Amino acid sequence: MQQPQIELYVEFETVEAEGIQNDLEVVNDRAAVYEGMSSDSEEDFEATYEAGDEEQDGDAGVETAADNVVVHPSSSQPMNVPPFMRELDLDTMHAPEFPEYSNIGVADPEDGEFRIGMEYSSRKSVVAAIRSYTIARGVDYDVYESERQTFYAKCKMYGRGCDWLIRASLIRKKGCWEIRRYNGRHTCTTRVISQDHSKLDSDTVAEAIKPLVETDPSIKVKTIIAKVQSRFNYTISYRKAWLLKQKSIAKVFGDWEESYQALPWWLSVMVQKMLGSVVQIETRPLYNGNEEAQGVKILHLEGETADAWHFFLRNLRMHVVRKDGVGMISDRHESIRATVNHSGGDWQPPRAWWMFRIRHIGSNFLRAFKVPHLQKLVVNIGYSRMMEEYNINYKRLEERGEAYARWCDAIGLRHWVLAFDEGHRWGHMTTNFVECINSVLKGARNLPVLALVRATYYRLNELFTQKSAESHERKRAGYTYSVFAQQRIEASMQQAGNIVVHRFDRRNEVFEVHEMTSEKVLVVDLARRTCDCGHFQVE
Repeated sequence: MQQPQIELYVEFETVEAEGIQNDLEVVNDRAAVYEGMSSDSEEDFEATYEAGDEEQDGDAGVETAADNVVVHPSSSQPMNVPPFMRELDLDTMHAPEFPEYSNIGVADPEDGEFRIGMEYSSRKSVVAAIRSYTIARGVDYDVYESERQTFYAKCKMYGRGCDWLIRASLIRKKGCWEIRRYNGRHTCTTRVISQDHSKLDSDTVAEAIKPLVETDPSIKVKTIIAKVQSRFNYTISYRKAWLLKQKSIAKVFGDWEESYQALPWWLSVMVQKMLGSVVQIETRPLYNGNEEAQGVKILHLEGETADAWHFFLRNLRMHVVRKDGVGMISDRHESIRATVNHSGGDWQPPRAWWMFRIRHIGSNFLRAFKVPHLQKLVVNIGYSRMMEEYNINYKRLEERGEAYARWCDAIGLRHWVLAFDEGHRWGHMTTNFVECINSVLKGARNLPVLALVRATYYRLNELFTQKSAESHERKRAGYTYSVFAQQRIEASMQQAGNIVVHRFDRRNEVFEVHEMTSEKVLVVDLARRTCDCGHFQVE
């Protein structure tokens, strides 16, 4: 019987020996640092909590000192399994992480909340939708701008406990009204809320919000503020709410610092219990303040991203991706480029094909030229499935400026244009294909590292067992495909009602397809797996 496997790769930071020798009793100063922050702004605290910008191309991050690794289980690390670790939202698997670049498209949300990008046929319809939303929730709004092409409203409690606002505008190119700005759900209450109280200590509030954190560690700080308002009739600051969230997470999922110390112990137990699991821990030499290790000078890099990518891709190729001819889709981060170029052919043709995600290309183009009206054209070039389609789109871009075309030329056609990738990306222009797993694991990133690993383990276990049971049930019911695949097939069958097919050979391999809606006539060759539209070749 084949055993389930989880492959984990952990890289520990460099440790300065001199700092540890001079301060053997290292004090946990995280709380002191947080308490020392005087700013109450959301931006400051979110920047502290989640550093980094995925759109930046350069390496980022500074190496930090870490305590000596202890492989014993820590008494402060809870080994119970909170409900969050087994809670799955399978609907999110089919919701693209970046819907504006999705190959399939996005349906309207079903929870009654607005979303940026939602479209309405007229000004009247969008205003009616906002009014219905307001009445249903017992809240109200003030109109801040009402013009022929714009409708802008804010909650009546805006700035007093609720940041709800919505802006809808007429998009002439699309011929519809679109939600352009939306701050999310109302967090206001109907009664008058007083300000923060000094006697409302952190332990009391942390215990009150503990059930919320157990269910969803990624809970928004604004939601915590609203919870405190409803429970205690006091409004705490954003800063205090953020600190309380961290305190509650530590209570439920374990101490942040000791979590790192307990991780090697937990991984060693997992390897013993789950045969076939692979855990590789890579450490760097212990060095002193003069950056000397055993009398040898070593190079201490400011950023670790390049090393991290080398570590990850090397082990990925060694233990997971052993098949040649695979495609790898990512952004054009210089650290990834350096790793690919120095992989000894492991991540280069013909063993692997490195391709870029279209969202990254579109964002970089916009950053380089500040011409948003041409961004969609660049994206369309990437999606070109046939040479003729590419030439038409490319010529349109070149006519608007040679600099734009030269910028695209520098990328390399096979890295981002469907017509030239020889089918290695199977039609996937984004990373939405794998973001479904990120959606399943959403929220785990907010946990201490040991809880993060354990949540990944238990969630994937829950996912695989559920899907296995579903597939067996489908087979017993006489179905060949999953529910999702069956729905896609049925949708394609409905679209096929608008085409006329003529057989061209006795082996039923070549067909002429006439699309009634577009009046196109295309040739499909099943033996060669080609179609004049290009979809067959790239998908």
